[in-house]
Amino acid sequence: MPERLVRAVHGLREQAPDADFEVGLAAHLRRTHSREHLLDLYARFSAADTEFDGLMRRVIWRACCKAFGHGVRIGTGVGFKHPETFEVGDGVFVGAGAYIQGRFDGTCRIGSRVWIGPQSYFDARDLVLEDDVGWGPGARVLGSQHTGVPSGVPIIRTDLLIKPVVVQRGADIGTGAVLLPGVTVGEGAIVGAGAVVTRSVRAGDKSAGVPARVIGSRTR
Repeated sequence: MPERLVRAVHGLREQAPDADFEVGLAAHLRRTHSREHLLDLYARFSAADTEFDGLMRRVIWRACCKAFGHGVRIGTGVGFKHPETFEVGDGVFVGAGAYIQGRFDGTCRIGSRVWIGPQSYFDARDLVLEDDVGWGPGARVLGSQHTGVPSGVPIIRTDLLIKPVVVQRGADIGTGAVLLPGVTVGEGAIVGAGAVVTRSVRAGDKSAGVPARVIGSRTR
């Protein structure tokens, strides 16, 4: 079966490009405004749910991000830090109140057709969400932790250890789940609602609980 027909059958049609004026406006803002000014400008359009406010949120993200696809939707109250490290694919949805915390020297890659639920939180200093990932409302990534060493120093003053978190293509993360530093969730895996994932999950496995344990597989 031709690839185009396969994609149509599964509802994965090619994302139409955003309007030329929108892409042009983002380029103009990038040339004429500092990143700090753009973030101040973003605050004006963050709260309202009109079509114009949504367009301006998308324009400012495009102006700030390292790479930005077409057909992205940014909900109200979405916050972010260091968007210059973000690479965002096509057809991404970011739900209301989500927060993506990058780092000045970090990596945050969000693939195409990723769905991010409202009130989600991402410690996105070294984060990859591959294509077609589903991310439940309120789910979180913790990609870093303090070493706690030496013991005589307050923990928040000890070194910060950053470990990559990767969610591979087609995986689904349940509402309120937490992924801890260094975890990889394999392709097509399922993480149950409220799970705390302390170890990597293999492709196709179903994982749930605190701490999360494998409870089955999509392939058997």
